[in-house]
Amino acid sequence: MKEAFQLTTPDGITLQGYHSNTTSTPNAVIMLIHGMGEHAMRYVHVANFFNQHNIALVSMDHRGHGRSTGKRGHTLNYDALMHDVEMLLQKTKEIHPGIPVILYGHSMGGNLVLNFLIRKKPEVKGSIVTAPYLRLAFEPPAWKVKLGKLSAGIFPSLSQPTGLDTKAISRDPLVVSKYEKDPLVHDKITSAFFVNVHFAGPYAIEHANEIEVPVLLMHGTADRLTSVDASKEFAARAGKNVELKIWEGFYHELHNEPEKTEVLEYELHWLKQLGIF
Repeated sequence: MKEAFQLTTPDGITLQGYHSNTTSTPNAVIMLIHGMGEHAMRYVHVANFFNQHNIALVSMDHRGHGRSTGKRGHTLNYDALMHDVEMLLQKTKEIHPGIPVILYGHSMGGNLVLNFLIRKKPEVKGSIVTAPYLRLAFEPPAWKVKLGKLSAGIFPSLSQPTGLDTKAISRDPLVVSKYEKDPLVHDKITSAFFVNVHFAGPYAIEHANEIEVPVLLMHGTADRLTSVDASKEFAARAGKNVELKIWEGFYHELHNEPEKTEVLEYELHWLKQLGIF
């Protein structure tokens, strides 16, 4: 992927966008939304895989992430995140007019994609969501959640470490090592970001039946970061539009597991069933 464009948000944040494509006439374009603390360039191998099958990929670094500007791990509110996703969708359609768009969201990005589908009803062909942050795999202390809500109202930009267990992202130690050494990765989250994203997860579950496009929802049973049971509940509530694929023994980043090729091939097969080829 290359740094292809920049988007400027209404509150003055510059979002760094990326584009990866091998032909001028792709069959489809994936719009990828990454997770908390990371950045879009961690998905170069995902982009390369789909490019080999004539599928373009467009992505961006979230506000306060990667090469985008803004306080690390901070957002004004959830509407700002939704608007950022909407801006990227408009840019994606501008780059590839008339081409089917597939939304792809991982972890916190999965939270955003599912909520975007529910709240904004975008014109897209379908969506792939992996290990979405609908609920955490562990229950945060009640006092910490209450403190987060209180500080979000008083001091929304208060920043704290996420406390992410980096060894829980993948069973591949090389992936973990690269993540820990990546200068663009951060472990910061503000009160406003946590509260807005954390409570958007249960909202998505409650409104899962409002999903109107096909969704491939995938989760690993050994994910210690986001809840596989929450994904199962979402799929059960959503009904026929959501296909649930559970990967036995897999960790959080399905696309970075030792079996990543199998995971990507499964996604490709699902896309072929949508009729984009």
